[in-house]
Amino acid sequence: MNTNTIHFDNASEAREIGASLETLLPRMEHDHGLRLVIRDLTVAIEGPEESTRKMAGFIENLRDARNRAPFDDLSIGYAYEAFSQGDEQVFEKLASIRVDVSPRKAAIFPKTLGQRIYLDAIENNAITFGIGPAGTGKTYLAMAMAVSALLKDDVSRIILTRPAIEAGENLGFLPGDFQQKVAPYLRPLYDALHDMMPAEMIESHIERGVIEVAPLAYMRGRTLNHAFVVLDEAQNTTPQQMLMFLTRLGFDSKCAITGDLTQIDLPSHKSSGLLEARSILADIHGLEFVELTERDVVRHPLVQKVIEAYQEKRSS
Repeated sequence: MNTNTIHFDNASEAREIGASLETLLPRMEHDHGLRLVIRDLTVAIEGPEESTRKMAGFIENLRDARNRAPFDDLSIGYAYEAFSQGDEQVFEKLASIRVDVSPRKAAIFPKTLGQRIYLDAIENNAITFGIGPAGTGKTYLAMAMAVSALLKDDVSRIILTRPAIEAGENLGFLPGDFQQKVAPYLRPLYDALHDMMPAEMIESHIERGVIEVAPLAYMRGRTLNHAFVVLDEAQNTTPQQMLMFLTRLGFDSKCAITGDLTQIDLPSHKSSGLLEARSILADIHGLEFVELTERDVVRHPLVQKVIEAYQEKRSS
């Protein structure tokens, strides 16, 4: 048996990291045959030499990364899952991508390795497809990258769009003016914006056309230059709509397309444009598909279990 002891620098560090480790303690000890004792400014790790070395490295990486990025209990739990699967540098990888969205709002970091891959793909490709279940941050992270690009003057405007009323986009029968008709379907995009930018800035940008939020049908016939474009709920586009949208991209523009192929609301006789795009465009350079899974869900832990249960039922 071997003992490896980690000494924290101060009581604040010991309290914050110790509290996070406490929630994982039973799993850490069971999974790796260890005994961890958290006391005052130290963590003592007892067990086989190789296991104690790796666990000490996990905790040291957490100490180092917390100085660069905020990690809550949920993200630390995801990091531990990745560590248990053999990735010993997970905190370093998560902290390596920082998305600044406003001088007045906290920076955004990926919480899972899948999210890190997704952000990296958006950074390095003109068109990125983010495909995965609800709660994986597909739309939120795409919005963060759009806001960050605007902040850095990499683009001059943000365009946010999604199919309205599932795929039909037939808004005429709804009461009210245009904004009242489409507001319920574009609300998730507004909600994400308000997480990242002050309300008065959002209103100013929308009034000046710097930020545009509109149904997909309003993209037809346009060329979108110097813009960051986010297409949300892309599983509810038809193949014709998807082709129309993809051919709108102009010079110095970037596009993120998000969707959940398990929640297609199209009529049964219509195929999904997102599903078709994935089969046709997979080998094109400068365009990347990122598949997020239930492991990347960053909502309540029960959401991950719900997704897993439905997937198990559908595959049986």
